[in-house]
Amino acid sequence: MTAVEKSKVVIVMPAYNAADTLERTFDDIPKDAVDEIILVDDCSADKTVEIARSLGITVICHEKNKGYGGNQKTCYQAALEHGADFVVMLHPDYQYDARLIPYMVGFLKEGICDVLLGSRIRTRREALSKGMPAWKYFSNRVLTATENFILGQNLGEFHSGYRAYSREALEKIPFLNNSDDFVFDSQFLVQSVYFGFRLADVPVPVRYFKEASSISFRRSMIYGTSTVKALACFVGASLGIGRPVIFRPDSREGTAQSASTI
Repeated sequence: MTAVEKSKVVIVMPAYNAADTLERTFDDIPKDAVDEIILVDDCSADKTVEIARSLGITVICHEKNKGYGGNQKTCYQAALEHGADFVVMLHPDYQYDARLIPYMVGFLKEGICDVLLGSRIRTRREALSKGMPAWKYFSNRVLTATENFILGQNLGEFHSGYRAYSREALEKIPFLNNSDDFVFDSQFLVQSVYFGFRLADVPVPVRYFKEASSISFRRSMIYGTSTVKALACFVGASLGIGRPVIFRPDSREGTAQSASTI
């Protein structure tokens, strides 16, 4: 067998009050394409942890709520510590189609890209008919166009929460320096381009329903403003005007100290 065939695939799930959707998400995961599933619980008030344990998922619990970005930091550190060669972030809210995991990992295994996103927007009609709010669709389009232009990319969207990474990308990108809030995702992609990693995306079916996670209009505006700031940091760093913290080496220590594995 080749080194690629022996590679370890780890699914990470950043979770917060996902009890109603976790099992449905888990059932859709192609188990023969995955070596381990790690769920990081960010102080859920429901039975997320109990359900995850009953499903045989590796569970890590934060002792205090760290936020969406802070949750991802623990996810990726844990995946690296568990020997992952490829990591897929899948939200446990049943919004994204988990059946695509082996195909997404395939792009990484074949060396086609280093960071892969699942694009929710194949056409405007499809996105809106599936339940994406109109304001979210149009703000997504504007931000994505801006990001593509500044970063020199051609992604269908930059704001999907369904992502796959090579081990090398997670080891070299200083994600511990990023925000603990939602803008973590935007910062990670800006860092990916800055450090020379190859980005790509694939279309994925998406479900919008009451239990699926979503941020409010107000939080979306904060996210958008923070994304623009991340782009400004990229431009400045690319021109040699300072070196913002998100582009400096991180220590790779401390993030998981207040978490416990169950």
